[in-house]
Amino acid sequence: MTEEAFDQVTSLQIRLTELRNEHRDLDDAISRLQDSPQEDELLLRRLKKRKLALKDRIAVIQRMLDPNELA
Repeated sequence: MTEEAFDQVTSLQIRLTELRNEHRDLDDAISRLQDSPQEDELLLRRLKKRKLALKDRIAVIQRMLDPNELA
């Protein structure tokens, strides 16, 4: 593996960790919002949409890091 390829893999792994953390944080925020007596339906939908987008980006990066794994 070349140094450039190593740097790309490392960068993807760091980004994957960041996205997973953000996804987890959104999950926590959604749970708290759902438990709140003043539930904001619009905010809840936006958070869920963002969480789904993160999930998709996480899946793309995982496939880039391990392309031989069967889907």
